[in-house]
Amino acid sequence: MSTQIEQVKHFLLSLQETICQQLAAIDGQATFLEDNWTREAGGGGRTRVLTQGNIFEQAGVNFSHVYGSEMPASATAHRPELAGRSFQAMGVSLVIHPNNPYVPTSHANVRFFIAEKPGADPVWWFGGGFDLTPFYGFEEDAKHWHQTAQALCQPFGDDVYPRYKKWCDEYFYLRHRNEQRGIGGLFFDDLNAPNFEHCFQFTQAVGLGFLDAYLPIVERRKAYKFGERERQFQLYRRGRYVEFNLLWDRGTLFGIQSGGRTESILMSMPPLVRFEYDYQTEKESPEAALTEQFLTVREWL
Repeated sequence: MSTQIEQVKHFLLSLQETICQQLAAIDGQATFLEDNWTREAGGGGRTRVLTQGNIFEQAGVNFSHVYGSEMPASATAHRPELAGRSFQAMGVSLVIHPNNPYVPTSHANVRFFIAEKPGADPVWWFGGGFDLTPFYGFEEDAKHWHQTAQALCQPFGDDVYPRYKKWCDEYFYLRHRNEQRGIGGLFFDDLNAPNFEHCFQFTQAVGLGFLDAYLPIVERRKAYKFGERERQFQLYRRGRYVEFNLLWDRGTLFGIQSGGRTESILMSMPPLVRFEYDYQTEKESPEAALTEQFLTVREWL
């Protein structure tokens, strides 16, 4: 699969470049700093991080391509039949933490995985998606987000958006809180049918579609006035993001277990966050509306 691997790698590097260029352009102040790193056991990556921008407090866009002779435990737990195979994993993952609490945090990821052993056909699949985590919800934004997701899925089948929307709702769920992380989006994994070309085209549509989904929301909300109340609520809600990534996220666990670069893996963490014991929102407040109206599974279309 060497040709296909190079095709995917070329796309992922190009995608990272495109996303960084457009995020820096809309921010208008900060630029991405780049770290190229190598992994002792094989592979490496290119991490880009923007900090203290006009719009984005921190935005990280990471490309990695790692490989090894033994599958990490998190991967074999997901696919036990692949134990004993060598592997390659590559992808682009990003997390954006805005300054303004009215601009949502967002995450996107597209990835490609290959598991091989002598005398057997390689096992490969694509995965990825994008999701939105608002602090103050807007129906207009949620509908736009999901309409964009549905539109990019439509050429690949009528059932694709509802299936991957449901998977996203189920994945980005804080089981220990009985709470959704955000308003969802798309999540898919183990995609290898009907053929490589179809799966690769869909993965490209998801990766490029993220900007169409996110940037219009940033434009609408970036100039909203906010004060200390909104900022403190944003920092509190960021704690849920930390909890999910450290307790439940498979990508974080895979990165750590595969010996990836810790700074790059944990670039998803917000730069500032606060925890408050038994915090309760005021009834009928904008903060309460987030949980009551947006952090529930809904059909946004």
